[in-house]
Amino acid sequence: MSRLDSFIRRLTAQRDILNTVADEVKTLDGPVLELGLGNGRTFDHLRELFPDRRVVAFDRAANAYGSSMPEEGNLVLGEIKDTARDFIGIGASLAHADIGTGYEDKDAVTLTWLPEIMAGVLASHGLAVSGLPLEHPDLEALALPSGVKEGRYFIYRRR
Repeated sequence: MSRLDSFIRRLTAQRDILNTVADEVKTLDGPVLELGLGNGRTFDHLRELFPDRRVVAFDRAANAYGSSMPEEGNLVLGEIKDTARDFIGIGASLAHADIGTGYEDKDAVTLTWLPEIMAGVLASHGLAVSGLPLEHPDLEALALPSGVKEGRYFIYRRR
């Protein structure tokens, strides 16, 4: 599979999962967190799905497209592994992380801290959606929507 096809599959899986969990997230209290703002595509989609919810984005630097830039107070800059720790206990209804690199060694380092942060920021029964697997005792893996290949993307519920 070409890298372009792989990218399209990943983004399609991401969108399909976020659209699938949206109704459940709307029944939960708490903000929505986007770990890895990038150019803001997913952040913009989250704002559209949850127009009445605070959506907080994290990244090393602000590189989002102008209209996809978070409002003042909803962009946290710095190393995500450090800045997101300040949000442990916030009781998020949804936390989304698409910060994998595709390099096993780099992603292995991310996986030493990401599962703990994702579990820590979520409210009870909150949902985590991630491009990397999140092995954590407080997270229960959920089934993917039909059409999303196993291992492409992951959904978890906070116990």
